Amino acid sequence: MTLPPRLLLLGLLLLPVAAARADGDDWRRLGCRNEQDCARQALERGEIRPLEDVLAVVRRAVPGDIVGVELDRDDGRWIYEIKVLTARGQRREVEIEATTLRILEID
Repeated sequence: MTLPPRLLLLGLLLLPVAAARADGDDWRRLGCRNEQDCARQALERGEIRPLEDVLAVVRRAVPGDIVGVELDRDDGRWIYEIKVLTARGQRREVEIEATTLRILEID
């Protein structure tokens, strides 16, 4: 069965809204007012390392300009997703565990 193009387009437009709502609910479950509040609390509790430490590890692994930073919870772990633009113009993404600074993946 194929969906009519309008219905498919509507579903694609609503997908980011559903994802944002799920993320917001996750932050509330952790007892935070918002994402920034959760990140600040995690840093104060020592659950994540300071961003400058994270960026130093990423810059050694993938030299270039940092163009994006995200902090997410995945299976109970804090994960930084750092986007880097290399000197050759390639966009690379580095996933790093926020507590141990262990690089999980480089795309």
